[in-house]
Amino acid sequence: MQSQSSILLVEDEDLMRGILAGMLTDAGFRVIEAASGEQAIELFAAESPGVTVTDIALGKMDGIELLDRIKQLDSEAIVIMITAFSSVETAIAALRKGAYDYITKPFINEDILQTVRNALRQRELFRENRYLRRELKQRYNFESIIGRSDALTAIFRLIEKIAATPSSVLILGESGTGKELIAKAIHYNSPRADEPFIAINCAALPENLLESELFGYVKGAFTGAHTNKLGLFKAADGGTLFLDEVSEMPPTLQVKLLRALQEREFMPLGATKPVTFDARIIAATNRNLDDEIAAGRFREDLFYRLSVFSLPLPPLRERREDIPLLVRFFVEKFSRSLKLPAKFVSDEAMQAMINYDWRGNVRELQNAIERAVTLSDEQIELSHLPQKIRETPTVIRDLTGQTLTLDELERRYIVETLDRTCDDKVRTAELLGIDLSTLYRKLKRYGR
Repeated sequence: MQSQSSILLVEDEDLMRGILAGMLTDAGFRVIEAASGEQAIELFAAESPGVTVTDIALGKMDGIELLDRIKQLDSEAIVIMITAFSSVETAIAALRKGAYDYITKPFINEDILQTVRNALRQRELFRENRYLRRELKQRYNFESIIGRSDALTAIFRLIEKIAATPSSVLILGESGTGKELIAKAIHYNSPRADEPFIAINCAALPENLLESELFGYVKGAFTGAHTNKLGLFKAADGGTLFLDEVSEMPPTLQVKLLRALQEREFMPLGATKPVTFDARIIAATNRNLDDEIAAGRFREDLFYRLSVFSLPLPPLRERREDIPLLVRFFVEKFSRSLKLPAKFVSDEAMQAMINYDWRGNVRELQNAIERAVTLSDEQIELSHLPQKIRETPTVIRDLTGQTLTLDELERRYIVETLDRTCDDKVRTAELLGIDLSTLYRKLKRYGR
């Protein structure tokens, strides 16, 4: 069984092993003792200790070989080497192979204890990072993007194809359609999932600050540049850089961005040598880039460089069949976060939300549901929705957003009732509350 505060102590000299084991036990650690490298491998596999402390000078299997074997079992294993002062070069070689640290003999007890404590904290960070990566992958898998519409299904299929590639992606869509959520879905379903996902809003910063954020600078590049700054292109190395609202980038920066994408390198402010990077670029905008290019506000060559894959996101009003799913998702989400009982949504309130055009898209819907969950008791009524939703003109729509005439609504109701009664027209007329002759007349009119 794994214990994050357990220490595997590997020492072939009985006296030294006893001294170290006593010191670690007195400090509150659970110590697992091994007298050889071979025994240590068996205990490591069985116990999964938080930290391994091993002498380099063992018997048949020395500490360096033991380190290699342990790293094969767990690449994130924390191993501390103990060596004589005369063998420091061997300990440094162990660091290159992945050892956490080394301690030289003769050693100070407190130094060993502090090194072990630091190592255990490092192990805990590894575990937290694994947990966070797993949570992110679960959060940004396709199932977490709510919707079953044909438009969204087509986007899922495209993401599956492009996620595995390193090519640039341009996401197009109105504000609130979930462009960053889609960018994260691409990243966390790609081979880069364990590397950084870094996002920046190009509209949120002035030109000089945006340039230094993206490309970094060297010490002394300008007044106030007291240290080197790593740019986001380099910080995202191996991962993904998401440039939100890229159409708001000033023309001079568009030139530098284009060069960086073409050459896969950039020049930090004040630097004399370029810096290479390996980050996938995903950009997004809520503007019509054809119009921006025609107006001379966006470079056409940059557009083609960014849009190896173009991913247009439909507004919510064009996928109304997803609205009930989103409503139920947000009702459950906010009921949990506000520690309130689960709530129902009245038919009238749901119909109003299906009718409404949601110019702010999913973000606006989310805000409306948070408000309604807070204000309502057991059921969300029309009165709990914002006024502009309540005042939406009443139209009858199906879930695809198609407006229905009264004749079409009547036809569908009659057909559904016939289906329920297995085409029993007498029973259908009774359920509809009309005469049988009236039913036949309507069926004739509707071509049935």
